[in-house]
Amino acid sequence: MSLDSSGIGRFDVSWPSRAEQPNGQTSPEELIAAAHATCFSMALSHGLGQGGHRPENIDTRADVTFQPGEGITGIHLVVRATVPGLSPEDFQKVATGAKENCPVSQALAGTTITLDAALV
Repeated sequence: MSLDSSGIGRFDVSWPSRAEQPNGQTSPEELIAAAHATCFSMALSHGLGQGGHRPENIDTRADVTFQPGEGITGIHLVVRATVPGLSPEDFQKVATGAKENCPVSQALAGTTITLDAALV
């Protein structure tokens, strides 16, 4: 697999990297997780900006669960952000909106997506 538009490189994939141990290789699920975390972070930053809040830092991780024979069974987004002047309640509202409206979340709507969002 290669990321041609960015030129970042080529990455080996295999069934064991998907269903067992990565052993230095990637999987489609890891790539989906990277895309989802990135898209969510961008949507969150945009939503915060629209509300007049400039984030100092947004750190997002997406954990994709894969079960052989079932496929992707869930995605768990974990975000920690520093946003001066924003209440935890308002942050939760913006983060939930980002989860629901980022294009990758919408493309993955057939799976359960959960969110753990907190200010730091």
